[in-house]
Amino acid sequence: MEQFKQFFTHHFERIMVGVILIATFVGTYFIEEKFVILNFYYLPVLSAGYFLGRRMGALVAILSILAVIISGMMFPQNFFKGQELLSIVVKLLSWSGFLILASIVVGTLYEKNEKRLRDLKNAYIGVLEILSKYLESTDRYTKGHSVRVSESAMEIAIAMNLSRNEVENIRVAGLLHDIGKIEVSGEILRKAAELSSEERELINEHTVKGAYLLSSVGSVLKEVVPIVVSHHNYFMKSSDGLAPEMNKVPIGARIVAVADAFDAMTTDRPYRKGMPPWEALEEIVKNAGKQFDPEVVEAFKQVVKEKIEKV
Repeated sequence: MEQFKQFFTHHFERIMVGVILIATFVGTYFIEEKFVILNFYYLPVLSAGYFLGRRMGALVAILSILAVIISGMMFPQNFFKGQELLSIVVKLLSWSGFLILASIVVGTLYEKNEKRLRDLKNAYIGVLEILSKYLESTDRYTKGHSVRVSESAMEIAIAMNLSRNEVENIRVAGLLHDIGKIEVSGEILRKAAELSSEERELINEHTVKGAYLLSSVGSVLKEVVPIVVSHHNYFMKSSDGLAPEMNKVPIGARIVAVADAFDAMTTDRPYRKGMPPWEALEEIVKNAGKQFDPEVVEAFKQVVKEKIEKV
């Protein structure tokens, strides 16, 4: 059920356009004057251009034209009655031309708008990444942590066959997952001894502070915010079953949690030496189904195995 829900969410626009196109084609059967329904085909074509871009818009336009040709072959008496062949050809050609042109125009506007949004998003990410790297540069123990987490999280997401958009959001969340620590005292971050409960609680608040900071840039990073705010949530809080809030935690947060934990365990800290990678991996596998999502852990094992084989 969860996989079906994810599939439906990922492909909602395509499913919607497909349903509209099929409904329009089926409607041909019920409308006696077939030329009237030609205008209805603009709906799936414009929807495809608006939501999916120029290429998909043009493809749906071509499919619409083929659907009309098939309808003409199925109901020739309704399409062609009382009309000359030349008149019919001129009408269909002009309609087809305008349909394809409309798909290209709307799709082009969509792609230009998407490019502007990507540029704006990259600008915000660049500024926040600089802040994050500045934060890490003050502590030799965590230097490069966010970049490593980002790379590992992206590799896990790819191994789990997530969509390109999800992979990109997870990569960005990995880069910015500790951005909230900007508001935490550097003295606490670099403390050589283990943290007190009050200090640990202050550091644990960095997820909420980070999410607030990312939210302040508007809707550009809105898909990254839930990942950042939830990446420290446990997969399971007890042996009784899933923690209730896990249904609301995005898969991206579960992925960043594994990547973050692995890098934290294998990196030296002022109060302890880092674990060997194989030992850290065993620790993550041991906590699969408790602290970490088992599916994410399996994908991470695959990523680690591929890295070892390349060495």
